[in-house]
Amino acid sequence: MTLLEFKDLSVTYRGSRGRIPAVRGVDLKVEAGRTLGIAGESGCGKSTLAMAVLRLLPKTAEVTGTILLDGEDLLEMGWGRLRAVRWTGASIVFQGAMHSLNAVQRIGRQVAEPILVHEDVTPAEAGKRAEALLERVGLPPSRARSFPHELSGGQRQRVMIAMALACDPDVVIADEATTALDVMVQAQVLQLISGLVTERGVGLMMISHDLSVLSSVCDTAAVMYAGRIVEQGPAAEVFAEARHPYSAALGAAFPVIGDPASRKRPGGLAGDPPNPAKLPEGCSFRPRCAVAEERCGEAAPQLLEVGAGRLSACFVAQDGESIAV
Repeated sequence: MTLLEFKDLSVTYRGSRGRIPAVRGVDLKVEAGRTLGIAGESGCGKSTLAMAVLRLLPKTAEVTGTILLDGEDLLEMGWGRLRAVRWTGASIVFQGAMHSLNAVQRIGRQVAEPILVHEDVTPAEAGKRAEALLERVGLPPSRARSFPHELSGGQRQRVMIAMALACDPDVVIADEATTALDVMVQAQVLQLISGLVTERGVGLMMISHDLSVLSSVCDTAAVMYAGRIVEQGPAAEVFAEARHPYSAALGAAFPVIGDPASRKRPGGLAGDPPNPAKLPEGCSFRPRCAVAEERCGEAAPQLLEVGAGRLSACFVAQDGESIAV
């Protein structure tokens, strides 16, 4: 069952130097009980895509296309309806919980706030619900009386997850939710998130730079470059056997533990992402691509099927040729 769907979504920012395209014609689906991962370098449009779901973008953003939540277009909602949908229909876990939590309010009050706003309950009932949510994410109920600065980074991130689940949303968006955590805490939080997706049947959209996280947690992965989806498919396959040279370069940048050769000859990607205000002609990845051909500068390749459940926006991959970097 599709809970969240993007149809030809584009986001353009208006600035002093003109219009800057951040997201260009994205089509994606988030299914119930499954996790969609979004990967790509900084500036590729991942967070803009996430913020567009709950209409949290600045006024300088122009959004076109469609975002359907349970079949209802979020971009056409009035502010009253949108306010009702936030937390109950879709919620978001931001990167850096310390910046998202109110430093002068106790944790329990912050977790209870969306419950009080959206449900007809007493403060005492909301408080008990908040304690139960904290316990569900692995924190003792007594932590409800703590302030954010009294918690560790991992504990604060768990509080953010508890808040995101407070009103039983259908869709949860995790935007770099584990980036700032150490490896052990990250593993615990990821295990928690995966368990909640399975247990509660929510649809999860997870944004991360960490390909190992996405390949281990997500069912499907989409790789973004310069505002477009350039590859999509089962997460484990996308990162193990890439069908786009950009995806392959991202995977090669991660050393293989226990393999001295990969440590001595680390992969990587030369150059920088293109200026979104001055995208190159044809394929946006062409200036950095090791397998680019003349035709790549003449037209931008469409996202087409290159195998069972696999999509790629690369002429070379679509011809069935190797795109190894």
